[in-house]
Amino acid sequence: MFLIALSPILWLIIALSVLKIAAYKACPIALVIALAAGIFVNDMTIPHAVEATLEGVALACWPILLVIIAAIFTYNLTLQTKAMDTIKKMLTSVSNDRRVLILLIGWGFGGFLEGMAGFGTAIAIPAGMLAGIGINPVLAAMVCLIANSVPTAYGSIGIPIVTLGNVTGIDPIQLATYTALQLAPLTILCPFLMVIVASHGLKGLKGMMLMCLMAGVGFSAVEMAIAMFMGPELAVVGGSITAMAAVIGCAKLFPVNDPEYSLPPHDDEAPITAGTAIRAWMPFILIFVFLLMTSKLIPAIHDPLNLIKTSVLIYDGPGGEPYTFTWLATPGVLILLAAYIGGAIQGAGFDSMTGCLRRTVWNLRFTIITIITVIATAKVMGYAGMTHAIADTAVAATGTMYPFIAAFIGSVGTFITGSATSSCVLFGKLQTDSAMAIGASESVQAWIAASNPLGACAGKMISPQNIAIAVAAIGTVGCEGKLLHFAVKVYIPFVIIMGCIVYFGQSLVG
Repeated sequence: MFLIALSPILWLIIALSVLKIAAYKACPIALVIALAAGIFVNDMTIPHAVEATLEGVALACWPILLVIIAAIFTYNLTLQTKAMDTIKKMLTSVSNDRRVLILLIGWGFGGFLEGMAGFGTAIAIPAGMLAGIGINPVLAAMVCLIANSVPTAYGSIGIPIVTLGNVTGIDPIQLATYTALQLAPLTILCPFLMVIVASHGLKGLKGMMLMCLMAGVGFSAVEMAIAMFMGPELAVVGGSITAMAAVIGCAKLFPVNDPEYSLPPHDDEAPITAGTAIRAWMPFILIFVFLLMTSKLIPAIHDPLNLIKTSVLIYDGPGGEPYTFTWLATPGVLILLAAYIGGAIQGAGFDSMTGCLRRTVWNLRFTIITIITVIATAKVMGYAGMTHAIADTAVAATGTMYPFIAAFIGSVGTFITGSATSSCVLFGKLQTDSAMAIGASESVQAWIAASNPLGACAGKMISPQNIAIAVAAIGTVGCEGKLLHFAVKVYIPFVIIMGCIVYFGQSLVG
């Protein structure tokens, strides 16, 4: 039963990493495998299988694909209006060293986007920007996969941890604090790892040690402070802004000038005026403003907008709940609005921008197929009991060693769905039930529950959905297997380190 439950995941691993099949071809087959296992082995009725698939399609389209399309459209629009040329020049004015720019854009700006929007924006926009300023596209995707790992727990204004609190009944501030503590070593490590990958070895750390340390420690310290005193909502936003400030400060005070990592200088050295700079960044500024204004931190705007929604019962089997389409207070709509307003300020006409949007959707057609089928697969596996069977087997096999694999279970949820929030929905209660089964105290139960978003950070790197987003951002179809092979090499040590942190750390909180 365990192997049958695992079969769609095993197929994806083999198809993407061994057979080198493109994700848009492999993921529909995974859906067929999940449907077959659910209907013929797990006694799922055909109507329920269809309903589960349709619910997955709905989730994929709204909000996930909407956000991805909106984010990549924003980037494409800045290319069309030539604003990206200005942004490139501004960024390279900080430094023309690609290691510095990878930290500034991938780590700092990417973390900011994950905290504000999530749902793929933190991969799509930074990877596209890094490729746009002359960094090898596949390398850009690799470093962004690393950078997007640890901020995932607090993505979209902390929604994974808020959701985990709702599922488990544990205070979100306690969960946010424990998650920040568990993530701290890896948050500090990530900038170093990004530079090593970007420079193809340890030699790239020469002259970068202080900057990497400040970028990691600054991110982690502010994230932890906000999580501890305010909760999960702005933890990554504050940490990422601190990281960007640290990178810029170090680049100005202790500049690195290694010709081996220098990007070609711009031919036009005319100074950029403040007005030109603001216009160039306007879509991104508006994204920040709109997401902040409509977040639950400002209830006067957030609450009325959240009332504009439609709930539909798609899956009426056991565990099914109405699926809610939030029409306005969703990141994709806000990002599209910001892009259109920002593009207009940059001088683009409505027809021109709409044409850019049409081209963006067409260029993302393979990604759309991939994401719809992988989310549908996750829904079928969840409702058929396959996902729970995977976790149950892990608990039965480990006993009191369960905390060591708790983060791994969280990573499995995110690998399947591409979402830390979905992983917390799938496995959050299982984590606390397992903790109670091994006699853990309430504090240790919260500690083990926090390991689910911790593990989700690792799972995000190897999620087919996330890899598909990275491929779409760099415009290099067919390199999914190469990215997955790279991501697995980072994922394995990450999960082992996470397991050690959760297992040995429980004695500190219990």
